Formats: sequence, C-alpha cells, structure tokens
Amino acid sequence: MITRWVDPPKNAQRIPAMSLALASPKTLSPFSFLCNPNKPNPQIHNLIPKFATLNHNPLPDSSPIDRKSEQQTERGLKFDTGETFFRQESATGRDLGVLAATLYKKSRGRLRILDALCGCGIRSLRYLVEAEADFVLVNDGNVESRDVITANLSQVERGSGEEEERWRVTLMDANRIMTECYLNRDFYDLIDIDSFGSDSSFLRSAINALRMDGLLYVTSTDGFSSGGRRPQQTLAAYGAYVRPMPYSNELGLRMLIGGVVRVASVMGYRVTPLFSYYSYHGPVFRVMLRVIRGKLPDSRHYGFISYCRDCGNSQEFSWEELGRICCPCSDSKVSMSLVVSGPLWTGPLHDTSYITDMLTLAKEWGWAGSDTGTDLDKLLNTMAAESDPILPFGFINLDEVASRAKVNSPALKAVVSALQKEGYAVSRSHIESNALKTNCPMSECIRIAQELQQ
Repeated sequence: MITRWVDPPKNAQRIPAMSLALASPKTLSPFSFLCNPNKPNPQIHNLIPKFATLNHNPLPDSSPIDRKSEQQTERGLKFDTGETFFRQESATGRDLGVLAATLYKKSRGRLRILDALCGCGIRSLRYLVEAEADFVLVNDGNVESRDVITANLSQVERGSGEEEERWRVTLMDANRIMTECYLNRDFYDLIDIDSFGSDSSFLRSAINALRMDGLLYVTSTDGFSSGGRRPQQTLAAYGAYVRPMPYSNELGLRMLIGGVVRVASVMGYRVTPLFSYYSYHGPVFRVMLRVIRGKLPDSRHYGFISYCRDCGNSQEFSWEELGRICCPCSDSKVSMSLVVSGPLWTGPLHDTSYITDMLTLAKEWGWAGSDTGTDLDKLLNTMAAESDPILPFGFINLDEVASRAKVNSPALKAVVSALQKEGYAVSRSHIESNALKTNCPMSECIRIAQELQQ
C-alpha cells in the first residue's frame, strides 16, 4: 500500500502528455445566468472573475482565427470554447465547485486540483482565479483541444518549477492520468470528474489519486437510468436496481452517491455528501463528496426505497428487512403496487453547515443575497432548507396530491403554511419546482389539499 503525504516529492516523475482522441460534439446554445457586479479581483489582467455579471453571448469584436472560435464570458472570465463540448447551462455547477474549493483552501491553506475532463478549460480557469488554487492539473482526452485549453489558461501565469507551477495541461484518458498520479504519489485535494453519461468507471482511480479527506466532485447525465428505464444498466454501473418512481431525479442523485459509497467501502473509505445538485438540462446530476479513511458506520444510509402506487407513500428498508418489504395499506401482505429500488443512498443529500458556509461565501462575493435575486441564491437557500435531517428521502409532487384528492392543484405556499401549522417539517425541493419535501404522509397531504379547496 502506498503511503500518502501532504506534498509530492520534488523529484516526482512528470506525467507524459500522451493522448487519446475523442469526438468533439458541437457547442450548445448559451443560457443566461444573473449576478450583480461588485468589486474587481485584480488577480489577472482586466478581469472581474468573482463579481462580474455573467454574459454568455459571443463577443462581436473577437479576432478571427483559423479554427472555429466561440468566445464566451462567465463570471467576468473570457474564454474560447472552440469546438469542444461546452454547456453554458452548467455554469451553476461550476459556481458550486468553486465555492467548495475555496472553502477547502480556507480551511487547509492549500489547494491542488485535478480536472480530469476539462473540455475547453473554463472550469480549471475558474479554480485558478476564483478559488486561488495553488496548482491545477488540466486534462482532457481530445488532442485537438490543446490550443483552446492552453489559450484559455494562459490568462493565468503558468509559473515554472515544482514549487511555482500553477497549471499543466495533459491530453490523456482520464483513468490513465489519475492512475499515474497515484503511482507517482501525486495526490490532489479536489478531483473534478465532469463526465458524459455515467462516471462509475472513473471512481476507483479517482479515489486512489485523492488526498486523504479530499473532495470528489462526480457527475452523471443518465436520466433514463435514474427514471427506472434501464435497471440493468444502473445495476452494472452503480450496483443499484432502479425502477420508476415519482421522484426519479432525486433517485439519480442517490444512485450516484450510493455508487461512490459502494466503491469507496471496498477500498476502505467512507464518503459524505456535502451537496447534491440536479439540473434539468441534460439532465445533469452533480455531487460533491468528502472522502475519508474508515469503515462504514452502522447507520450508513445505504439501503432500499419503496413507493406504493396505491396509497402514494414511500418507505426506507434496511438490508435486514429484505423479504419483509410491504406497505401498511396492504395489511402487511405482498402487494403488486409496491415498487422497490436499491441499494442506494437514503441519507441527507446535503451537509447543513457546509451549505451555510457556501451561502455565506457566495454573499461575500456578491453571487447571492437578498438584493441579488440570483438563481444561485435561491438554489443555496433551498438546499439549506432541504438539508433538515428530519426530512425523509424523496418529495411529494402537488399535482399527484391533487390527482389523488380529486381537486385542483393547490398553491405551494398555502400547502407549506398548512403543513407547518400542523407541526410537519417541510421545505421546497430544488429538483422539482411544484414539489415539497416533508415528513407528512400522503394521506394527510390529500386531506390538507381538500380542505384548502373548501
């Protein structure tokens, strides 16, 4: 077993820049995100990375170059996407990653990042400028992206030597670069894997290359699997048999976390989700996890979830309860209306204190706050409410409640107020706009909906 230390040795072997060519999808259309400008950050020339308004329209005065040029601006940073795969809609996911990275550096005093699938390099650029990373290893498998990546990162001085080097570009298969980092004892504080489809094939090599108590930012874009349409595929990728349920997009996050829990436990590690983010475009499931050494505790929140199509209630079952899964509405008998998925993560999707720290930092930077009205502000506040440990997994869609109650769909605010008056825990869901997370059973939600119509 290889012993890990804080800093890599000065004579550590450099990673060769071997390459693996991949396809280059076309750039997607830009999408607007709002943010109020504040004070400038003088770290690089003429840029206002932390506090600038997001502008995703191509720049009309950009100079022509031989290859295709598609210039963008994100949080004040100008960059070229070329023909790399790029989604402007994923800016919020990058915002969350930068906030988490910054909190890590503030607490540890250092920050080394491996961006395993960097695309055009904007995520790495933001880690360097906004999170003030000491070093970022910027990797992508597409050899044709070298010029675009290098040009974007050149806004930050590269530095030289093992002590002063700020960034380095490699063009390799993601598993190979992470494995070579592990073999060279070149460990990282944060590894970002922004993959397409499932990233389960990267998990073992990523955990190997991660420094102890480091952060792992994982991704899935497989909405069909989380929707229960490909249970055999989820079983192969994440070890979970997922079936259709009303809160399928939350299942996608829990499936992803559960997959990391399974791989990490085999390697002797524990993982804790710091935040979990779903976005409908793609769709995209992103989770930031802290990885530490140790065995799984007894209450590891890794089990099975059931949903009853008859009564609409959901339940959690442990491994010990397998063979005794039933719904109270069927008098403890096996019912064909019961749908079971798992094993997957059944615990909290967010860490309350961590989300609070992210929100505080976002307000300091002008990314969030009562006077900004930004999507990020709403998202972080909703995540903070969702992190209440009293709230169970899943959510209740008000359209389903209305259908079962045979009434018009009630106003969300009215239902929230009624539930709180009756002593139930409740919050909005960042995953579904017309849904609530609550410990109130479906039967009581139906009664409340009917009373609100009277």
